[in-house]
Amino acid sequence: MPKVIGGILLISIYSAVTFYLGWGVKQWLGAMGWFRYPILFWLVLYLVAFSIIIGRLHESLRFFSVIGDYWMFIFEYGLLLCLAAQLIIWLTPFKNVQIIGSIAIAVLFMLSIIGSYLAYSPVVRHLEITVDKKDSELKSLRAVVASDFHLGVLSHKRHLQRFVHLSNEAQPDLVLLAGDIVDDDPKWFVQGEMADVMKQLTSTYGTYGILGNHEYYGKKIPEFIKEMKNANVNILLDETIRIDDAFILTGQEDRTNKDRKPLEELKSSESLPWLVMNHTPDDLLTPSKLGVDLHMSGHTHKGQLWPNQYITARVFELDYGYKLKDQMHTLVSSGYGFWGPPMRIGSRSELWIVDMKFR
Repeated sequence: MPKVIGGILLISIYSAVTFYLGWGVKQWLGAMGWFRYPILFWLVLYLVAFSIIIGRLHESLRFFSVIGDYWMFIFEYGLLLCLAAQLIIWLTPFKNVQIIGSIAIAVLFMLSIIGSYLAYSPVVRHLEITVDKKDSELKSLRAVVASDFHLGVLSHKRHLQRFVHLSNEAQPDLVLLAGDIVDDDPKWFVQGEMADVMKQLTSTYGTYGILGNHEYYGKKIPEFIKEMKNANVNILLDETIRIDDAFILTGQEDRTNKDRKPLEELKSSESLPWLVMNHTPDDLLTPSKLGVDLHMSGHTHKGQLWPNQYITARVFELDYGYKLKDQMHTLVSSGYGFWGPPMRIGSRSELWIVDMKFR
């Protein structure tokens, strides 16, 4: 019963905020002389506003999911621009609704273009670290690290092809995919024949991945693992493996799985360099105490859209970038893909090249 009441309250607040946004658009349309069909206007607005839910009702309604993804961007920045426009009208002598509203629409349009560019034009970031380990046969190791691909309808095959090109260009020893590889359901990965692209990844020791929260949301983990195997990606499910006499690699299941093993049970007794992937960077203290050398995560997207990064920065000890936690090197990526709107403001799609030296 509390969940039902909470859901009703949440929908009511969302509907009210949507009404405020619609009211702001209506004011501008009226000032421009374009507001003629009020019933149709409000019907379309609320249909779009709830398209995220409609798109999940059936596969044939997938088009609504795409609309919902773009609506998330319009809702956040439309609301911010609507509030800014209202403050200008109320607090300044400038009262021309036509001009202020037109500027707000133009800014929203420009932000969508910039956001799309930042989402679909990934950058390569570099990190050099030194690890104190004597037992490894290696003097150095280069890893390509990426997370949060959310491969599906909008984060598509061409976007994955860019990753493969950039990764192979780096000539890595190892490719690590730190969760949320697909967007809930792997069916879009299959239909888009993305395994054929993923297979093109080249490295000395292979490609390894872990589960993120969205693989759990899709509830098709066996199918996902099968498809990753077809794509030559080894998914580690609370597993620790030794790769030659070079290093130890651990892949934790995401915290969405309440029954996942604690990292203590996954620790190896060998003194080789220890690399750990955990999708959500919710606990950096435990791996640092256990002697992890390199800890890699994603999940946060660095907020994806400004000013959301201020929220993720408060939630996580490290929500983005590099940090030396005691003797542990920690890396949190903003992700290669995106969730929801195919746009980024204040963040950018990326992959990391991590060069490790052993001494």
